[in-house]
Amino acid sequence: MMSKIQSIRGMKDVLPDETPIWQWLESKVRNITYRYGYQEMRLPILEPVALFERAVGESTDIVAKEMYNFHDKSGEHITLRPEGTSGCVRAVIENNMCYNKTQRLWYQGPMFRYERPQKGRLRQFTQFGVETFGMSGADIDAELIFMVRDIFRSLGVDQYVRLEINSLGTLPERLEHRQQLVSYFNQHKALLDEDSLRRLETNPLRILDSKNPQMQEMIEVAPRLLNFLGEDSRQHFDELCQLLDAAEIPYIVNPRLVRGLDYYTRTVFEWITDELGSQGTVCGGGRYDGLAELFGSKSLPASGFAIGIERLLLLIQAVGGDKHISNYPDIVVTYENDKQNVEALMLANQLRSKLSHLKILSDCSGNKIKRQHANALKSGCRYIITLNANQKIGLWDLEKNTNALSPLEDIIAYFAH
Repeated sequence: MMSKIQSIRGMKDVLPDETPIWQWLESKVRNITYRYGYQEMRLPILEPVALFERAVGESTDIVAKEMYNFHDKSGEHITLRPEGTSGCVRAVIENNMCYNKTQRLWYQGPMFRYERPQKGRLRQFTQFGVETFGMSGADIDAELIFMVRDIFRSLGVDQYVRLEINSLGTLPERLEHRQQLVSYFNQHKALLDEDSLRRLETNPLRILDSKNPQMQEMIEVAPRLLNFLGEDSRQHFDELCQLLDAAEIPYIVNPRLVRGLDYYTRTVFEWITDELGSQGTVCGGGRYDGLAELFGSKSLPASGFAIGIERLLLLIQAVGGDKHISNYPDIVVTYENDKQNVEALMLANQLRSKLSHLKILSDCSGNKIKRQHANALKSGCRYIITLNANQKIGLWDLEKNTNALSPLEDIIAYFAH
């Protein structure tokens, strides 16, 4: 007996019952990005491995453990993209998009990371990302946060998320802080778990993000990067806070907030919920002014954010925001005589041409009328139109539970107003 072929672990089908909420969410997000004046980018799913080694950092978990990389038939080392920012920066530089102008861009699509699948974390996941280029002030950082707030508000989840912010300063400021941080953690090396010991050698800042309860007291009094900020970085962070205050957006300054990628500078932020357990971060972003230089380009101020769509959908469902979202047909067209299927199909076609605002489903199953009506009821439709054996047309309003025979012109007029 042949073995059953199933989907790859951590790569999930989105079934027809689930797609309406995806479409609803995507339309809300697109509408807000366009209202802010942002333009869509469509980026390749495959990128050179070197892109992420250089941008994300070879010591990060993403590059060291999680990328789906392989050599293609020409011998080129390529990978399924694990995140979107690096590819967007590559595209901006490669296509000279910032020559004497700024850019506000957004993209959406699948990303791939080989992680242990769990609720809210898949190996193929969908990410909505926004990137800005050529603007160095705190005002554009604030605009990004305004946009995320508006997205959450439009989706009805703004009351279930909180904003946390921090500053990672500049590279020289981080290096000074790193020296003090490594010295401090070496003094408390006995308290570090295996993962933190590894990070102590590669990326000690990430230790601050550890969730190990036995390390929390020690981490809480570790040297704080905010205390190492120079005047410009401090002014940038203070201005961001003032802009958020002016927009009446509540926030928490979290000195332990870091991002998992090496390229962030100055502003970092996360929107977090308590409704999803350990997978509580639904949006993360910040500034990455030095990333373009890693690709051999001139310095290019940049900032952005990314939202995990699957995790955001889980939040919407957790707070009951999906109850009235569906893609049910408005009308199902059925027929009594099994030889009327072609006539019923043409009737549905006429209705669609006259009633373009309605979703009309034609039953092409070949079933008896009783089964056709049973299937129509399961579809969630409001109306059933039946072509009777005597060529008359019946209209059944399921909500009012009324049933009447009417000429086609009267039925079209009934729905047209």
